[in-house]
Amino acid sequence: MAKESMKAREVKRAKLVEKYAEKRAKLREEGDYQALSRLPRNSNPNRMHNRCSITGRPKGYMRQFGLSRIQFREMASNGLIPGIKKASW
Repeated sequence: MAKESMKAREVKRAKLVEKYAEKRAKLREEGDYQALSRLPRNSNPNRMHNRCSITGRPKGYMRQFGLSRIQFREMASNGLIPGIKKASW
């Protein structure tokens, strides 16, 4: 389980990315990298980290499902993910 502070940091980053998206695109189009470097670092979408939507775990993230590998396995074993059958794990 991820710390609450880490989850909050990701939410804050997501808001910054959304807030500066248009401005960042406009500056990149113009080629004004000096002004681009003055924007907050956390407004860059590259700094976002994928996290499991249930546990907040950052590692072993499966983008297609939005889950960590551990949660995916538990949910698949319980039959909660449609179309996934347990093979031999």
